[in-house]
Amino acid sequence: MSKRKSLLISVVAVIISGLLVFGLYQLQHSQLMEQETVDVVVPKYFLAAGTMISEENIVVKSLPRSVVTEEMVVSRSEIIGMEAIAPLGENEPILHWRLNYHHLQPRYEEATFQIPKEYVLSISNGIRAGDKVVVYLSSADKPSERLFPQSIVVASVKSSSNTEVDNLQQSHLLSLAEGNQEQMYVARRDANAMIEYLNLNLTEQQWLEIDELCKAGTAKLVVAYSPESYEQQQVVGAK
Repeated sequence: MSKRKSLLISVVAVIISGLLVFGLYQLQHSQLMEQETVDVVVPKYFLAAGTMISEENIVVKSLPRSVVTEEMVVSRSEIIGMEAIAPLGENEPILHWRLNYHHLQPRYEEATFQIPKEYVLSISNGIRAGDKVVVYLSSADKPSERLFPQSIVVASVKSSSNTEVDNLQQSHLLSLAEGNQEQMYVARRDANAMIEYLNLNLTEQQWLEIDELCKAGTAKLVVAYSPESYEQQQVVGAK
């Protein structure tokens, strides 16, 4: 009887020892996982909505692997040229859903202005939200000229019924996001309405200049599609 009892005690001791070893291993493994870090991308300083992401305004920060999620950006190169669609806090991990390539949000020191219809002489029918345009001034008493040296981002183009001018089946922006350039141009050709209202992302100074030049009615704007839009779409498609 004593031998059986001794054997039982030995078996129990081996089991308990095994459980202790396994528990110790699990504890050490958890501690190692907590100590292991992953580099994530964070802003150097607060970035307002509409800010373009560049090498100058982001850095890499190490975080414990246990707190890193799939939504966090881990590579700087994959977000260069994108814009923030929501404010990004200083040293806070950048999340993918807070960024896009369409540049519809006004950037820092910009606002979205609807251009009065009486200020416009003509608008290229191929213009869509997210495109870049060149703005010219056509005047009755002086030669026509380009108004701003840089291209201007289109926030939206609306029809007379205040709906976005686009293809009802497959929108221009959706095709752009999918990298489908053929369908993107189909969206331009098969738009559902003529452009009646144009919204541009402008600085205050740009808007005041437009208003000052056009409010008397002797000068009007000609808004043309910019080749920069095509170059931007090539970059998006490549990514």
